[in-house]
Amino acid sequence: MIDNHSFELMTAAQTDTLYRVSMSMLKNEHDAQDAVHDAILIAYQNRRRLRQEQYFGTWLTRILINVCKKQLRQRKRIAAIEALPDITLRDNPYQSIEIAEAVDSLPEKIRLTVILHYVEDYSVKEIKQILGIPEGTVKSRLNKGRTLLKDLLK
Repeated sequence: MIDNHSFELMTAAQTDTLYRVSMSMLKNEHDAQDAVHDAILIAYQNRRRLRQEQYFGTWLTRILINVCKKQLRQRKRIAAIEALPDITLRDNPYQSIEIAEAVDSLPEKIRLTVILHYVEDYSVKEIKQILGIPEGTVKSRLNKGRTLLKDLLK
């Protein structure tokens, strides 16, 4: 089991990654911060379920993605989705506005896979675990993402 101090250190190391992933899904700074906080709370409450500490990052990211998906479902139920604010450059880890806009225009499943791999540096196997999809699907989404980005950036 992860003790409180270790949990705190491992969570602190993942905070930036969690925020970027939640921003890529929710497109709203306040909602993204809420999702990160909720995911950390859920992880803390369920820290006994994690059997191998080396998978802490993928486990926590998976929890965050589930929290974000839940927020998106609630958003759809509460009101029609209005125009979401764009991510500003200071919130964006990408090198240029053009790349950021191209990545943000990708379909959600492909965008999330691309961000996890190229921005957050997760391996294909780790993304497979995080998203709960076959390894071939991860590779296919990455390939599709590269193709779409190449076309968008021409």
